[in-house]
Amino acid sequence: MKFFDRLEEWIISLMLLAMTGLTFYQVVLRYVFNGGLSWALELTTVFFAVMIFIGVPYGVRVSSHIGVDALVKLLPPRQVRLVGILATLLCLLYVGFVFSGSMQYVLKMKQVGIELEDMPIERWVVLAVMPVGMALTAFRFLQILYDLVTGRSEGLRLADEAAEAMSLKAKEDEV
Repeated sequence: MKFFDRLEEWIISLMLLAMTGLTFYQVVLRYVFNGGLSWALELTTVFFAVMIFIGVPYGVRVSSHIGVDALVKLLPPRQVRLVGILATLLCLLYVGFVFSGSMQYVLKMKQVGIELEDMPIERWVVLAVMPVGMALTAFRFLQILYDLVTGRSEGLRLADEAAEAMSLKAKEDEV
């Protein structure tokens, strides 16, 4: 599983590096040499899409998505776990809808056979990152559900911005 975790991180990092590098190269070409690449913006958009759809399951894995849990924190531990299971099931339902819709869209684009505007790549090849990303997101939510059902986790882990802000403030005050 560590390999899969690291693969997400490497893909996100590589896409960010590629976007930054290509954009920098395009700026140099445009403002120094008065030229440019006609396909640079489109390829940067592709890199961004990959980064987003691989970033969603990564965000689920590292609990960086924001959730409203003020009411849940007031519940007893057993109910917290039940609410976590319900929330995870609802997330899986949502991911299932998005996966289904994106699959239909990708298959329709494959049928139509349209290429990207500036590159000779069929549009469905790039759009396939949507159902792949949703499948990975479902996998991450299934991991969370397994941990909740088996008791390995007491509730959903969500980003706690207030605690992070207080921690940053405390560190700032120390300096």
